[in-house]
Amino acid sequence: MSYVIPIVTLIVGLILGFIIGVFYLRRQLTKMQSDPQMLAKMAKQMGYNLNNKQMQQAQQMMKGQKGGRKFK
Repeated sequence: MSYVIPIVTLIVGLILGFIIGVFYLRRQLTKMQSDPQMLAKMAKQMGYNLNNKQMQQAQQMMKGQKGGRKFK
């Protein structure tokens, strides 16, 4: 019986951590859409240097994915 509580706590913690992580990531991506400097910073961290045209394309691509995935 002493093993049940830690296992249940671990499972609940993992689930809550995942949910919080998803909401945080969505919020960061939403901020990035409206802030080109943030998008440029992320690209630079990934090793890419984006010019203005590429930056606009990246913002448009992110706005196109804003609605989420739709399944048929």
